[in-house]
Order: sequence, then C-alpha cells, then structure tokens
Amino acid sequence: MSSTSTLGRQSEFSEPKPTPVVFVVDDDISVRESLESLIRFSGWQPKVFGSALEFLSIPAVSAPNCLILDVGLPDLNGLDLQNRIAGERKDMPIIFITGHGDVPTSVKAMKGGAAEFLTKPFDDEVLLNAIRNAIEISVAALSDAEQLRLLQQRYASLTPREQEVMALVVSGLLNKHVGGELGISEITVKAHRGKVMSKMKADSLADLVKISGRLQIVASKKNERATVQSS
Repeated sequence: MSSTSTLGRQSEFSEPKPTPVVFVVDDDISVRESLESLIRFSGWQPKVFGSALEFLSIPAVSAPNCLILDVGLPDLNGLDLQNRIAGERKDMPIIFITGHGDVPTSVKAMKGGAAEFLTKPFDDEVLLNAIRNAIEISVAALSDAEQLRLLQQRYASLTPREQEVMALVVSGLLNKHVGGELGISEITVKAHRGKVMSKMKADSLADLVKISGRLQIVASKKNERATVQSS
C-alpha cells in the first residue's frame, strides 16, 4: 500500500475536531443568558459563570477556547482575573466587555494580552467577529503547544550521549571537535549524530538548530551534559 493511500485511510478515521468553548464571566444574569444563546446559536459551546472565583473552580479545556470577561465583577475584577490566569491559560484569549469603559482600563487590558475590549452595548456581529478571531488564536496556541510537547518527547528519547552530541553540534562545532569535547572518535560522533537526526525527525542541520532553539538546549561545559528547558 502506498504512503498516500495510507495517509488517506488515516484521515478517514481521524477524530473529529472538538467544538470550541466560549467561556463567559459576567455578574449580570441577563447578559449571561443573552450571550449563552448567541454563542450556542453560532455553533460554539458556551460555559457561563457569574463570578471570577466560580470560573477559576473549573479545569482548563483542551479544545480551542476563549473568554468573554466583564471588567467589573463582585469578587476578583476582570483585570485581576486576567493577571491570575496569564501564565496558566496561554491558549485562552480574553475578550473584555464593560458598561463603563475608560481609556486607562482598556490600555491595561490590551497590554495584558487581551484580544479585544468592547464597550456595552455592542453589536452582536462585532462580538462574533471578536470570538472568531480569538478562537483562531487559541487554535494556533494549542497547535504550538502540541508541537513543543512532541519535540520534548523526542528529545527525552535520546540517550544522554546523544543529547550531548546534539547540543554541541547545534552550537556549531564540527564532528571532530565534538569528539574532542566528549573524548570519543569522529566516527562515533557521526553515528550518534545520525541517530539524533532520526529521532528528532530533523531533515537538516538547520532544522536541528531550529528544534534546539525551540527546546532552549544549551551546550554545557566540557564533560557535562546538555540542559534543556521548556518554553
């Protein structure tokens, strides 16, 4: 069977894409109900909450998602919630909504990474466009995180020696110099290098350099192992 037909068959049975989730945090029940209906009618999955603490009590989702967040909330306000989840939910863009918008607040929200800042009342289509854009950002972020996870998984499959060789090779050393650093022959370096390229699925040295940059691999001092950090 050809590789093309195999790929075609795999795609036939691939899992369906999860429905994007749109979270809403607003203490006004009429706003929550209105947005819940609009979101569901548009084909997304709504999850609505009356407070920031209520929202924080639920786990993150693996599907593309975004958050429609009211600035003025009874417990944590919108900006406080934005700061609270900034490092934890990077795949969840935030669309701020408020009935009392002001320039300093909107600037602070946007500097904090908000995808949009809307003042009530707003047109439904304006909000829907903001949601579509936010979902696209979330899709890209989730894809990026998955690619990093795969790279970390491949790197973990390398032996300690292969990790050392990879770090020195991507630092620009020739095979003979890598061998000198590690106290092994150039032929052995070439063998390790070949395994590194195969396991990391790198097509070229340039590709391997890009991968190492993504993994933040740092060549260590002589006779010490390379280190890797996740971004």
